[in-house]
Amino acid sequence: MAGSGKTTLIQRLHSHLHSQNQPPYIINMDPAVTHVPYSANIDIRDTVKYKQVMKQYNLGPNGGILTSCNLFATRFDQVLGLLEKPRDPPLRHVLLDTPGQIEIFTWSASGQIVTELLASSFPTIVAFVVDTPRCAAPQTFMSNMLQAVSILYKTRLPMLLVFNKVDVMRHDFAVEWMEDFDTYHEALEKDATYAATLSRSLSLVLDEFYKNLRTVGVSALTGEGMTEFFQAVDQCATEYHETYIPELEARKQEKEARELRAQQKEMEKVRKD
Repeated sequence: MAGSGKTTLIQRLHSHLHSQNQPPYIINMDPAVTHVPYSANIDIRDTVKYKQVMKQYNLGPNGGILTSCNLFATRFDQVLGLLEKPRDPPLRHVLLDTPGQIEIFTWSASGQIVTELLASSFPTIVAFVVDTPRCAAPQTFMSNMLQAVSILYKTRLPMLLVFNKVDVMRHDFAVEWMEDFDTYHEALEKDATYAATLSRSLSLVLDEFYKNLRTVGVSALTGEGMTEFFQAVDQCATEYHETYIPELEARKQEKEARELRAQQKEMEKVRKD
């Protein structure tokens, strides 16, 4: 989410991987950012000029970002070509820095195209970065969890919930809320608003979602939690092979079967004519 320290975290991951002699390949997908604290291998700003797009199509800020991402997505096959090039040593990590506005990437054509193309070629996971201090408010925490679950069900990819800024506030309270909804209800006890009542009900609904979700606490500022982060990434990669790939193959077979039935139906029409 916006303001969670996502771009700063990318810079920290970049530094950590370089220290392990495993330099990552970084793609910046945010056309409106003025400065990134890392050296991107591919930067959308080199291809699409955000302000020119706004002016040309008479768009506002969000519309400009959305259209810029959509234009960039039409060339993403070229990005895949670069990622698939043989390297020595082989490329192990690709980091994709998306726009902070969740809906612009997750629910747009560009987000779907980029995500599906990457996931069809490489083990792909979604790292949802949370601003831990802001989540100390129970309703803000629930808002973040709803956004996370919407992304999970949209992409169907393994998800890692990354609680950032643990140098400011530890994320233990959030993990406890996820593991014990009674504790979360106690945090809402003094709030009698409709939103609080809704949050209580949603915590029961999301209980099963929490059980299958990996979490890790990190600090983009100090570098705390980097080892645990990449251990969780490896676990998510295993889940990708065990869960996502079989589902992808099943969807492909279903699509081929539908197309075959449609062709047979058309052939029957031709014979009758």
